[in-house]
Amino acid sequence: MRKQLMAAVVIPLALGQAGITLAQSSTPAFQSNASEAQRKANSSQATSELFYMIQQLQGEVRRLQGETEEQRHLIKRLQDQGRDRYIDLDQRILDLSEKISAQPQAADSPVGGADTGGAVAAEIREYRQPSAEERKAYKAIQDLIHNQKNYDEAISQLYEFTDKYPEGDLTVNAYYWLGEVYLVKPQLEQARQAFSIVATRYADHRKAPDAVYKLGITLDRLDKKAEARRQMEQVISDYPDSDAARLARKFMASDQG
Repeated sequence: MRKQLMAAVVIPLALGQAGITLAQSSTPAFQSNASEAQRKANSSQATSELFYMIQQLQGEVRRLQGETEEQRHLIKRLQDQGRDRYIDLDQRILDLSEKISAQPQAADSPVGGADTGGAVAAEIREYRQPSAEERKAYKAIQDLIHNQKNYDEAISQLYEFTDKYPEGDLTVNAYYWLGEVYLVKPQLEQARQAFSIVATRYADHRKAPDAVYKLGITLDRLDKKAEARRQMEQVISDYPDSDAARLARKFMASDQG
């Protein structure tokens, strides 16, 4: 009887202990351990994703560095080309000045203007007329200047034009517009040289009056006031009936005021 009573007591106690153990498995401590494991898994995934993103960013940085280096080489090449062309332009003017100095001095009568008496008019040359291809190339340059306002490309093509089509009627125009574009940028020393080519080498061309006037404007902006006034006086004297002479008179009047 006693054994039966003890069994009746022990068995429920054992079952209760098992229930307690099972209940403990669902306690906050167990749940905390499970959450910690999940956090570690999530952290590992986040680390992998971050590492992948870093690799992607490093690749993008390398690509951008490569593009930057290419741009740096391009800029240097353009600068070198610009310097070479500047030197070439300066050398052309120097050669022209030497030729003019070596030749007998022509009279100072205005080209296409009134006779000044004993003065002998300068010889007017025949300029080579442009081909259809030349006209097309020149028109494309004019579009770059007036419509697209792409002055850097226009400068490049103007140099190519004067090299490819030397001593033509439109070649003089190209030198003149080279000066105009440089004046707009503004690269005043280059503009001065370009206008000087037209004013001295092609003094009998229709663009010469405008070139002399714009040379005066350029010199004025370079703060060479006395030289600028001499150019304006030359326009008025040599091309008195031109629009450039009218503008030169206005410039002289405003400068005196």
